[in-house]
Amino acid sequence: MAETGAAVTGIGDLTAVELRDALARGELGAAETTAFFLARIEERDPGLGAFVHVAPELALERARALDARPAGAPRGPLHGLPLAVKDLHDVTGMPTGYGSAAVAAPGSGAPIAPEDDDLVAVLGASGAVCLGKTQVPEFGLNCYSENLVAPPARNPHDPGAGAGGSSGGQAAAVAAGMLPVAPGSDGGGSVRIPAAACGLVGLKPNRGRVPTADAQSDAAQLVVNGPIARTAEDAALLLDVLCAPARGPAHGNVVHRAVGAVPQPSFLEGVRAARRGHLPWGERPLRIGVSTASPFDAVYDIEVSPEARAALDAGITRLRAAGHEVGEAPIAYDPEYPGAFFDVWTTSMGTAPLDHEQARRLTGLAAAFRARALRRSAVELAQAVSTLRRIERDVVRHYGAWDMVLTPALAMTPRPLGWYWSGHDLEDPAGADQDYMRQCQYTPWTSLVNVAGLPAVTVPTLWTRAAGDDGGPVVPMGVQLIGRPSAEAQLLAVVAQLEDQGLAGPRPPG
Repeated sequence: MAETGAAVTGIGDLTAVELRDALARGELGAAETTAFFLARIEERDPGLGAFVHVAPELALERARALDARPAGAPRGPLHGLPLAVKDLHDVTGMPTGYGSAAVAAPGSGAPIAPEDDDLVAVLGASGAVCLGKTQVPEFGLNCYSENLVAPPARNPHDPGAGAGGSSGGQAAAVAAGMLPVAPGSDGGGSVRIPAAACGLVGLKPNRGRVPTADAQSDAAQLVVNGPIARTAEDAALLLDVLCAPARGPAHGNVVHRAVGAVPQPSFLEGVRAARRGHLPWGERPLRIGVSTASPFDAVYDIEVSPEARAALDAGITRLRAAGHEVGEAPIAYDPEYPGAFFDVWTTSMGTAPLDHEQARRLTGLAAAFRARALRRSAVELAQAVSTLRRIERDVVRHYGAWDMVLTPALAMTPRPLGWYWSGHDLEDPAGADQDYMRQCQYTPWTSLVNVAGLPAVTVPTLWTRAAGDDGGPVVPMGVQLIGRPSAEAQLLAVVAQLEDQGLAGPRPPG
């Protein structure tokens, strides 16, 4: 079909599943679909900063090659579907910047990747078309996507606020209609935080569910790739693909990696079955425990804003309307969690392959984290990992009293750009301490899920205005549902139930 670009009507209104199906039936071509989303990016991204690199020539070349395949040739599950990846992943022929000036020589751009990494290889094998790379915080460390090498990823619902992080560019692109769906990576909430901030569904899979290779050292096995989507079905579609084994870039050989989760034939078919009444938990209601306790309560003042409380109450009401038993969950956390998590989280910068000159170009939290990590001994790191493993066992056992645990998704409405470091210079150590504290206060319930290795999903439940801003933008707020081990199918089925009730109601226009 012809490359009609933005003149094609209706493409932007389709869900990812609907778009995939239209491509599979031949009603849309990969090239015209790619051209449409490239035009969307050209039109909408300048005010949002979701993308740091767009590759129209590479994308259209790939799309034309997909269209040229003979009838009857095998097609991947995402044949022709446009996607992008975070600027933490290597894509052949595209620069990989990690959101940092440290990786590039002064006066030159980020180095060009010679081959695809595992995630990109999986997406390529599925038939997806990669349009480019999206904004991240420096080395993916923060829950906001702001750095000094590219414009910040802004929230499409409130451009004066951030889109969250570290998958902020991905969430901004999906929320603004520049991508139908997006893969993110989540080491402490980096899928769920931006999804919640942008009014999307964000799923962090069970540890071991998705073969993961990320740009961070991961001593405690915190990071896993997961979908950012508009609907439960779209999230399930991408999760099915993410679970596939990667192909080696040189020879196309399948790379088999250990999977530490109960097998699931198809998450998409599971969501569809749930909508037909075949619920993965049977006919009984789920027992859902509600908690606003945070493991960071021991060191920081964690407040649940009125907007977060309203979103939680709306989630409780909707879950009860779906027939589930929802009640308070008396949960307390080990006071050693904050220190152990900090030690493990900061270690990633200590192992980043940077020479002395590159390390001098680090800024903000990345520079502070590297300095602290290099002062930490291997014994201290091992002790921190051991503490987190003990906490993991306790949390999994304690949460097992319920089918799911419900928390607010975020403690506040989306934060203004520059809020985390405000009042401090980027070289000021006190600024780093404030930055980290404010991140914990904004998202006090996400990192524990990574430590425990459990699956979790964030979903919007209402639209609101920030306190004291009666004339300000309307922004989404939502809840987080934490499942038992390997319970992604249950989580997606509950999201589908909430969607069938109207979820958070109609989104604001624009």
